Amino acid sequence: MPQLPAAEAARITDLLGPDTGLGPITVVAETGSTNADLLQAVAAGTAAPGTVLIAEHQNAGRGRFTRTWLDIPGSNIAMSVLLKPGRPMTQWGWLSLLCGMAVAEAIRSLAADQAVAVELKWPNDVLIDGRKVCGIIADGSGPYAVIGIGVNVGQCAEELPLPTAISLALAGLPTDKSVIAAHILASLSRYFLRWQATGEVRAEYVALSSTIGRDVRVILSDVETAEGKAVGIDTDGSLLVVVDGVVTSFAAGDVVHLR
Repeated sequence: MPQLPAAEAARITDLLGPDTGLGPITVVAETGSTNADLLQAVAAGTAAPGTVLIAEHQNAGRGRFTRTWLDIPGSNIAMSVLLKPGRPMTQWGWLSLLCGMAVAEAIRSLAADQAVAVELKWPNDVLIDGRKVCGIIADGSGPYAVIGIGVNVGQCAEELPLPTAISLALAGLPTDKSVIAAHILASLSRYFLRWQATGEVRAEYVALSSTIGRDVRVILSDVETAEGKAVGIDTDGSLLVVVDGVVTSFAAGDVVHLR
């Protein structure tokens, strides 16, 4: 698929508007990892909370656990946001969930009246018609958190890493990266500020979730799994699953939806 026009920092800033607590926004052509860059900036004291870094290409991106995250130059949104949460660190598990909520809400808004199902698979995989369009990873450094968001925007089917993935282009959705990034950041600001103030966004998460109410398999490692019915989200963002009649909390793991 032809390379998409690059995201534009000034345009994203204008679209985002004031009072979000996010910015400055920087767009670079290529880097190893936007998360790593922001963590280095925190260590050097050169980045303030709200800083946003977007790369047109990451050559050393990282996925959940030890996986790599690969992109096609110019076809993705690879974006990291620096946050300074004011809530106890025991609740920081919500940060990546909030980002998933923000991406799902943004895509739903961009889809308008188009017939696509946009949902969240716990903890933060954003799905379009059951296929993954976005991955999220969180890192911490002292009182700061860096949240990385990778959205498949312009790839054709042959360019996607897995047959279970999808891009916005393949779903027939808008592919203007500046508009997409602005929508995501606006939604993230709303959810983050609400969570900061109340610590309670579970109802909003459940409304977007395709996991709650489903029979699931939670993959904890190569040899350890658990199966049961997902019944809710705990106060720290953990998934609550009824396993052998007992409600069990899972703070991490890959979820497979069972038919």
